[in-house]
Amino acid sequence: MKNIKIILFLFCIIPFQKNTAQVWTSDNGDGTYTNPILHADYSDPDVVRVGDDYYMTASSFNCIPGLPILHSKDLVNWKIIGHALVKQPPFETYDRVQHGNGVWAPSITYHKNEFYIYYPDPDFGIYMIKAKKAEGPWSEPLLVKAGKGLIDPSPLWDTDGKAYLTHAFAGSRVQIKSLLVVCTMNPEGTVVNNDEVMVIDGHKDEETIEGPKFYKRNGYYYIFAPAGGVPTGWQTILRSKNVFGPYEKRRF
Repeated sequence: MKNIKIILFLFCIIPFQKNTAQVWTSDNGDGTYTNPILHADYSDPDVVRVGDDYYMTASSFNCIPGLPILHSKDLVNWKIIGHALVKQPPFETYDRVQHGNGVWAPSITYHKNEFYIYYPDPDFGIYMIKAKKAEGPWSEPLLVKAGKGLIDPSPLWDTDGKAYLTHAFAGSRVQIKSLLVVCTMNPEGTVVNNDEVMVIDGHKDEETIEGPKFYKRNGYYYIFAPAGGVPTGWQTILRSKNVFGPYEKRRF
């Protein structure tokens, strides 16, 4: 009888403990916040602002659905509103269970009333998907530049209608890294040309430079890129009046 009472007592307190579990929130409710903003693994996040709204995506590797889409009004409170990638090509490859491959470091942008995501698969190349609404539906992945070791793409549509892409290289795939290149695209962003111009060789003092983000402001082209490695790295900013350089740089 004593054992039965103990078991009944445990069944009574377990639901109570579950109901009192706390959900993490970074918003302190007084105009301040506490890090981490997102208490979860959103690797390589990229954010775009459209009006008063912010949209974020992140690496999803070989998880499906992939490319999570999050929405925020203040960069603190985020909500998942969908996923951009329903199934990941090549299908015959990703039908098999594996680890660490697939979608690396995507970029999300907004151009001519459409959302674009360029994402790299380090074993196959750079893909593009787009949608009228961030919630979707998103287009089928289009391989815009085939090649092994191409990572971290970031597009730029210039004021004259011309389109460009910057990207880095995965040393784990092609034994090339610490380089950033800029190449042209067709105006629709559906074809990336093989006309790369190297804008920085980081082997001397910007080792492991990667993850570039491409912008244009007040007549200058900017490339923001982390370097130096994850534990001890820094932020490097490149600036030039010409999209292909030469770029001056500053480290933060």
